[in-house]
Amino acid sequence: MKNIEDLIQKAVELQSNGLVTGQIADELNVSRETVTWLLTRSKKEATAPAPKDISVNWSNIGKSATRLHNISLALCDMVLETLEKTNTGVDVVVGVAASGIPLASMMAHELGADLAIYHSRKGQEDEGHPGQKGTISRNFGTVAGKNCVIVDDVITTGSTTLEAIEQLREMDAKPRVVVVLVDKKGAEMVANVPVQALVRIVRLD
Repeated sequence: MKNIEDLIQKAVELQSNGLVTGQIADELNVSRETVTWLLTRSKKEATAPAPKDISVNWSNIGKSATRLHNISLALCDMVLETLEKTNTGVDVVVGVAASGIPLASMMAHELGADLAIYHSRKGQEDEGHPGQKGTISRNFGTVAGKNCVIVDDVITTGSTTLEAIEQLREMDAKPRVVVVLVDKKGAEMVANVPVQALVRIVRLD
């Protein structure tokens, strides 16, 4: 995205394609509040100041399998470094749908681990299903009793990460580390699980 107008146009386009606020936020790597502001701004209704947020566009990585592979190696290195401190292994790599899946797939291969997919409840609340839980896909690896690494692209507010950790614990899994490309929240831990990021963004205001 080159500027705010491009971001507004993309948000409107995604909404017209049927995506709800949470899904648009996930696609643009911004908060729900930012999406709401972008959509009201598109209708010239925005009166509030813009939210303090940063849009992350990592499509130059995502469009290349070679780049995804190289990034996944860096993420694997951070996972192994973190788990070495507690002498813990990796049984399952859990990719948060949709953007965490390509990285998680490559990481599972590199780490010799199973692959599981987590579908967040993001978007379900917007459709009138408050309190709905996310799910682990039945078409991939199981997580019960296993050491899990959670993989996503960006942490914005940390709500999806927290949701995934809680869901895994409810299934008797052991979330050991979260790895992401970009951490916008600046969280070193979420629910007592260490967070590792290739890039951490820190606001100075």
